[in-house]
Amino acid sequence: MTALVIGLGNPGDEYAATRHNVGQMVLDELASRGGGSLSVHKKTRTRAATVRLAGEAVVLGAPMSYMNVSGGPVSSLAKYHSVEPADVIVVHDELDIPFGEVRLKRGGGSGGHNGLKDITKALGTPDYIRIRVGIGRPPGRMDPASFVLKPFSATERKDLPFLVDDGADAVEAVLAHGLEAAQQRFHTKS
Repeated sequence: MTALVIGLGNPGDEYAATRHNVGQMVLDELASRGGGSLSVHKKTRTRAATVRLAGEAVVLGAPMSYMNVSGGPVSSLAKYHSVEPADVIVVHDELDIPFGEVRLKRGGGSGGHNGLKDITKALGTPDYIRIRVGIGRPPGRMDPASFVLKPFSATERKDLPFLVDDGADAVEAVLAHGLEAAQQRFHTKS
């Protein structure tokens, strides 16, 4: 395997359309593009599929745990497929990026994102690639924890398919051309 792509989110229908699950939305798009579908992988507590993206065999994985305890399933899936942390790509929601934008980076802190914090702990390193899908800041004084667990607004839902496509395009760009080239493409969009 060349890479393991993780889409973060919470399990269950009540969370499926929330901002916190945009990573899993991107993962579902990648599965569709690769002609696969995610199925339960009991040994790793994930839903997973092996697909071809950018000409490479890639494992897609979605932890079946809640976001804040994603690390164990991610680490287990990486070990099961012998994927090094440097070849793990995590797609997640990002409060500090405006809705509709996608940013990419390797490593760094968790920025208060408990899912990333748990993955870093389980992998033993923060040096994995992050596809940061912008969901924007909450309005007024709304608690960020409440904001991420709410569905997208009606206005956002109109543009959500474009955001999910951009997130999937960013993953494929990293796989095909590497992180730096993908950053240049997505960080310089007008």
